Amino acid sequence: YFIYKQALLKEAEQLVQSGVIHEIDDIYYLTFEELHEVVRTNKLDYEVIHKQKNEYKLYEKLTPPRVMTSDGEIITGKYKRENLPADAIVGLPVSSGVIEGRARVILNMEDANLEEGDILVTAFTDPGWTPLFVSIKGLVTEVGGLMTHGAVIAREYGLPAVVGVENATKRIKDGQRIRVHGTEGYIEVL
Repeated sequence: YFIYKQALLKEAEQLVQSGVIHEIDDIYYLTFEELHEVVRTNKLDYEVIHKQKNEYKLYEKLTPPRVMTSDGEIITGKYKRENLPADAIVGLPVSSGVIEGRARVILNMEDANLEEGDILVTAFTDPGWTPLFVSIKGLVTEVGGLMTHGAVIAREYGLPAVVGVENATKRIKDGQRIRVHGTEGYIEVL
């Protein structure tokens, strides 16, 4: 894969230099057949890339279902708990503790602009997100379970965390003050 990618990037660099495409990353918006034709002819209707970029932006805004069977059936469910505040946003408790702070809704790690003590609210985390855990004091994710990356790292860092919170990035607004109940598995917007 690495060698293939390097060859593609080298080809993209030449296409940028010859003015066929505007930026190296433009090649990612072409099918293999389209790229082959562009390399062969050194011509491109840039509208193809523009259309793909717009389509990508639309897909980026979609939220995939939490559970989908191999037949395409979408399964939804609710966490049933007693004695929770009426407006509680419920999820799965994965790292104990209670913490209050400013919610930072981050959809792409590249966009992360966290300050010390913020609470990270995101769709999911993977190992690439680990450096962010140093400055946060709580975690809320839409996807996850006890052994998912965010849950494990939150426990290692001693951060209260709730995962599996349906539509957390839509229900919690960036900058809102929230309280994360990592022991009970819910969030309150303050």
